[in-house]
Amino acid sequence: MNSLLYALIQALRCHRWLRLLACAFIFTSLGNGLTQVVVSGLLLAWSASPALLTLAFLFATVPGFVGSLIGEKLCSSYSPISLLILTEGLGLLALLFPLFGVGYHSIAALLAVQSTEALLSGMSWPALTLLFKRGLSEAELPAATCLETVIFASQVLLGTGLGVVLFQKTSVFTLLAVDAASFLGSLLMLWLAERQFSAPSLPPPDEEKAPAALRWRALTSRQKRSLLILPALAAVGSPAMALLPALAQQIHPQNAAGLALPLLFARSMGQLCGPMLLKRDSLAHFAAHTPRIIVCLGIFLAAYGMLPFLSGWVACALGMIFIAHLASNVLFAAGTFAVLSSFDDTQTASASGKAWRWQTLSASLFTGIAAMVATGFGSVQALYTVSSVALLIVALIMCFYRE
Repeated sequence: MNSLLYALIQALRCHRWLRLLACAFIFTSLGNGLTQVVVSGLLLAWSASPALLTLAFLFATVPGFVGSLIGEKLCSSYSPISLLILTEGLGLLALLFPLFGVGYHSIAALLAVQSTEALLSGMSWPALTLLFKRGLSEAELPAATCLETVIFASQVLLGTGLGVVLFQKTSVFTLLAVDAASFLGSLLMLWLAERQFSAPSLPPPDEEKAPAALRWRALTSRQKRSLLILPALAAVGSPAMALLPALAQQIHPQNAAGLALPLLFARSMGQLCGPMLLKRDSLAHFAAHTPRIIVCLGIFLAAYGMLPFLSGWVACALGMIFIAHLASNVLFAAGTFAVLSSFDDTQTASASGKAWRWQTLSASLFTGIAAMVATGFGSVQALYTVSSVALLIVALIMCFYRE
């Protein structure tokens, strides 16, 4: 079998530390999914403006820029799993923000927890990619891409799915208590994974090479493209994703929360299933072909563009969101694998950190523009104009850096 799922199953059978790591991130994603539902649901219930809803997405991305810089620096001094344990511990403490927000009806506190999660995600990304690069062979790297899908699955089925069902039926404090328990479970699994981890390909500490700095002019065309794929996806996708709750408000103002939360669930389901469409051997070829990248982004934008016309057809709207993120996460899987496979051990943390920062800058820029357009002209017009212009820019850049 040549599927990404089969590649992951093979890697999990060979590495006990990878099984423990997968369990850790399943626990974490459960909590993150619940937190996402709590924040989105409360902002909608408190009748936040479309601009504020879009800025909430911005607050959930910008701090990742700083986080990736911190994570990249720490990777040169500490083991990747130790950094992951640190970020999980800080994530547990960050749950104090939503507790304060719910208790005092504070939108600022809700935005603070999103910012903190973005900061910690940025810190953990270089550590996670370096861990995969050190612990897995070249043939096993597609398994790392598929593991991201498993993380999405837990966030979908356990976090977002459970949150959508329970948000209207139980207290926010109960959801946050489950979130805290998931962080504790993740910390335990990471501690066990650290005890089991071994990387036979690593040289002795006194012979280990220092992390290599990346210089754009010295990179090959393949390496440059690998760093650009995820920022390209962010440029087109982030405005649409940020405007999703606001689109729900505009389509169904009487029950925006009732529509927006299922839309978030459909989005996550598409993110789960997308990479399953790829075969292990097709990852590298997919990232190298510009037309495939543009087609995926075009499908994403077209599906989102249909939402304003489906206000009376909720099932069709959910289907469009599913299709959009099916396409986007095919591209996400290809971009993630491209970074992992295009750089050696000494460059992996730096490359992944740089890709994360560029992705964050891209998302922040186009989401900020979308917020301003939404304020003046409405969410639908912002979706059409900003994401369409972003798609055109991406097409020109990817054609310029084609292999």
